[in-house]
Amino acid sequence: MSKIIEFSGESDFCSGGSLLTKPKEASLFLTLGRHFDLYFPPSCKRARVSAPIVLQGNQIRTEKKASIDVLPDECLFEILRRLPGGRDRSACACVSKRWLMLASNISSDEFCCSTASVPPNSNDCHGHHGEVSGLSADEDMEDGFLSRTLEGKKVNDVRLAAIAIGTSSQGGLGKLIVRGNNSTRGLTSLGFRAIARCCPSLKTLSISNLSSIGDEGLLEIANGCSQLEKLDLNRCSSLSDRALVALAKNCPNLTDINIDSCPNLGNESLQSIGQYCPNLRSIAIKDCPRVGDQGVASLVSQAGRFLSKLKLQSLDVTDVSLAVVGHYGLAMTDLILTNLCNVGERGFCVVGNGHGLQKLRSVAVTSCQGLTDLGLEALANGCPNLKQICLRKCVHLSDSGLLSFAKAAASVDKLQLEECHRITQRGFLGLLIICGETLKSLSLINCLGLKDFAMGSPRLSSCSSLRSLCVRNCLGFGNSSLAMLGRLCPKLQHIEVSGSPGITDAGLLPLLENCDSGLVKVNFSKCTNLSDKVASAVARMHGWTLEVLNLEGCRKVSDASLLKIAENCPLLNDLDVSMTAITDCGVAALAEANYLNLQILSLSGCSQVSTKCLPSLKKLGNSLSGLNIQRCNGISRSSVDFLVEQLWRCDILY
Repeated sequence: MSKIIEFSGESDFCSGGSLLTKPKEASLFLTLGRHFDLYFPPSCKRARVSAPIVLQGNQIRTEKKASIDVLPDECLFEILRRLPGGRDRSACACVSKRWLMLASNISSDEFCCSTASVPPNSNDCHGHHGEVSGLSADEDMEDGFLSRTLEGKKVNDVRLAAIAIGTSSQGGLGKLIVRGNNSTRGLTSLGFRAIARCCPSLKTLSISNLSSIGDEGLLEIANGCSQLEKLDLNRCSSLSDRALVALAKNCPNLTDINIDSCPNLGNESLQSIGQYCPNLRSIAIKDCPRVGDQGVASLVSQAGRFLSKLKLQSLDVTDVSLAVVGHYGLAMTDLILTNLCNVGERGFCVVGNGHGLQKLRSVAVTSCQGLTDLGLEALANGCPNLKQICLRKCVHLSDSGLLSFAKAAASVDKLQLEECHRITQRGFLGLLIICGETLKSLSLINCLGLKDFAMGSPRLSSCSSLRSLCVRNCLGFGNSSLAMLGRLCPKLQHIEVSGSPGITDAGLLPLLENCDSGLVKVNFSKCTNLSDKVASAVARMHGWTLEVLNLEGCRKVSDASLLKIAENCPLLNDLDVSMTAITDCGVAALAEANYLNLQILSLSGCSQVSTKCLPSLKKLGNSLSGLNIQRCNGISRSSVDFLVEQLWRCDILY
């Protein structure tokens, strides 16, 4: 040690002589490491060397350490907020998790310099945590804004902070979707704080199945994202009214809200939405046990002048809520009511008699026992502009109510009845006659009350407006009903008669012959008694307009049908012959057609299709975008691999 202190010359630590006049003066030493002293002149205010120096033999080795890492968070925060551009901030965020979280907590108004503009397609940087702009997150541009989606194991604070930093320099995040939970490193309020600080332009937020997120996370969004327009909360069990009240107060631009299965959200939330969200246009509330009449009535009475879409499902509301809807829903165009067990007949009568739903165009009622014949008639009388109505599982609705509704709702052009078992052929045909000038689309699904019986009615006027007819899984629907339809509906273009084993060739042929406008979409799936005669008739009579043909499960359909299709259907783009009797020869006929331009072909469950049809499938693949060969046991695995390799532009199900 004494030799080092007495050393002088050109390589001295301090040239010009001895370092110390009094070598023993201990006050001029600063101890940086164990058993080693280093001299600093008295004028020095602080040490300029932060790394420890270690003596090894006759050499001095300095252990280098990034000095900036020893700075406290406050200093790093001041450094990061002074960076000149977004690219530099993204690069610094890649250094470590600590830097990332610090950078993501700097709000836009705290930066000393304006963020440099970076093209949306640029990749800012790559680091240990992945690309800061959101690596492994689904991304897209939507309405001019960036969109990000996080799901499952990707849902954590670090990834959300990375998205916040990366998108802040690319024009701002416009849409964020977060689904699922990470059981090991779950999302907390820190991730949403990063979004709130870095993405003030966020317009759409959708969170689903996030039990770890409580009020604090959404409070951060409420404080930082005042431009929020669309909010979707699904199965967020930890959220309470406190969070939604804050969002309503701080985000006046909210237009669309969906609340699904949030047990702690109640009336207070809806009251605040109605009070503070003047731009609200659509709201859906499902399975929230704390929501009652008080919340719904307050919401609709305050927002009814602008609210156009309302959905109430599985809520503990009564006739009072429907009365308020009928009176204050002045701007409402779409109304969906599902599983409202405490709403009775009086509620539906009042909603129609309130005369507030003058602009209502679409109604869907599902599993509401209060909808009776009288309630449906009142609804039709109170909604003069009603165009579309869907009734599902309305057990008290009968033919009388349906016919009364048809007489009152003169403007309805689309009607769907599902599992309304008291509707019979009388109501069905009466509806066609009464609404013959307006009804364009009619669907009957799982209506077991439809029983086939002959009705001699040659004087019945035709339903010239009907273009689309769907009769699905109505087991009693048969040939007599089809014959009547053939006489009543000559302008049909879309026909679905599926799941009806009582339908045969004799019933469908007259219907096909009377459709003088040309059929575009035809679905005869699971009509097991149909044969090549019907399929060939469709191709022969309507081949020049036919675009979609579904013969799934028609086991009597064979190669003869495919030959007619290949000859007569140049516009056909979607063909389903799954579980039929076709063979390799039928597929070859399709491949040899001169004008056929199929885009989707389904051969699922065709046991007689084998590897021999590979050349035909390859040829069809020039136009195909979708091919289904599932459960085709005659096609070997190696043949499937060959097809996948050759038809790389086609999605193949196997």
